[in-house]
Amino acid sequence: MAEEANSYLVIRVKGSVKAKGEHLDTLRMLNLRRANWATIVPKTPSYEGMLKNVEHMITWGEPNLKTIKTFLKKVEIMGDGRLDNECARKLGFESLDDLARKLYTAEITLSSLKEKGIKPYVRLHPPRGGFKKTIKKHVSAGGEYGYRGKKINELFTKMAGV
Repeated sequence: MAEEANSYLVIRVKGSVKAKGEHLDTLRMLNLRRANWATIVPKTPSYEGMLKNVEHMITWGEPNLKTIKTFLKKVEIMGDGRLDNECARKLGFESLDDLARKLYTAEITLSSLKEKGIKPYVRLHPPRGGFKKTIKKHVSAGGEYGYRGKKINELFTKMAGV
């Protein structure tokens, strides 16, 4: 695969207690209103600035294509049901794999699919077996929040129950 990820998988790990209003506003713009919600955002300077602003409440990294496909299978459609190949075709994509590839390369965003009835986030369980470290420290200091690169795929797998 010659393409590289042009998007981030973002997971909120902390709740709203004692959070500043500006941080809650940023999380709302990222479509992360509650703890254990995940979304995919493109790698742009504006999104990276938003991620840095609420770094102490989220963790993020570059997802692989398999993780994005699993993410899309968990996405809910407004009304009821989950996203599948048939729904992807109705949205104008060849298949769920095609949609995953376009999200991976940031040709399309989840926010743009919101207008078509797709929720721009996924609700996850807390990680199976719990977080291995504390959510009160940065990843580089032995904690769970902040930028974690490719290791986001492992955390998502534990939280998605795959």
